[in-house]
Amino acid sequence: MPVSTSPQGTPIWRLRTTRSQWLGYLGWLAGACLFLLCWKVISDNTMWVFVEDAGRQGGDLISRMLPPQWAYAHRLWKPMWDTLNIATLGTLLGIAMAFPVAFLAARNTTPHPLVRSAALVIIVASRSINSLIWAMLLVTILGPGVLAGIIAIALRSIGFIGKLLYEAIEEIHPTPVEAISATGAGRMQVMSYGVLPQVMPAFAGISVYRWDINIRESTVLGLVGAGGIGLQLNAAINSLAWNQVSVIFVMIFVTVLASEWISARVRHAII
Repeated sequence: MPVSTSPQGTPIWRLRTTRSQWLGYLGWLAGACLFLLCWKVISDNTMWVFVEDAGRQGGDLISRMLPPQWAYAHRLWKPMWDTLNIATLGTLLGIAMAFPVAFLAARNTTPHPLVRSAALVIIVASRSINSLIWAMLLVTILGPGVLAGIIAIALRSIGFIGKLLYEAIEEIHPTPVEAISATGAGRMQVMSYGVLPQVMPAFAGISVYRWDINIRESTVLGLVGAGGIGLQLNAAINSLAWNQVSVIFVMIFVTVLASEWISARVRHAII
């Protein structure tokens, strides 16, 4: 069968054996069986009566949300400011913790393989647990409030920033590092003049990108009591004040849109 063409335009043929053909067919058959099995499980656990009525219920809910109660907006500035503080302070705290962890996790900067393994465990643990789950745990430990939200965002940010940064460190060009090491420079001098200049643009871009993500994640932390505009969102939903919910949605949308624009501009300026 032809799998590609040469520069002259002639097809390049590859022999497909009977065994490879059957393996391909079996792979497609296994994928189809897996799809049907998953569909059956989903179907058995779905109440189709509610699905059939979803369109009418959705239309009814939207009609209750319109028109938005714009007079409620003045009560949202303080919670939105708390949300921005949670995202910003949480990102800064996460950066402070992720920066050394990334250098310990990179193969070319770690002092020992066991230290690298421990750093990788920290990164994986941070990435495995969603910020909402971190917030639930921290609200139980610290009580409800902004502090739990800040720490939750920070703990979640460690894995994201640490992983991308240690991969950037491992991809640096070795020539500047070797040249500085050849002058008799110490380990910290090699880090300062050979490694950091190469990874700082990537580090800045990663940090701004994570801040943009944290803006979005911090809007829902209030659903578990971790402060921010999520508290007002939860209260409005519980009281069935859908015209207030629509105002909160609009404010969240505008804030996320603005953070996306700022993040894109900053990353473009840095990179």
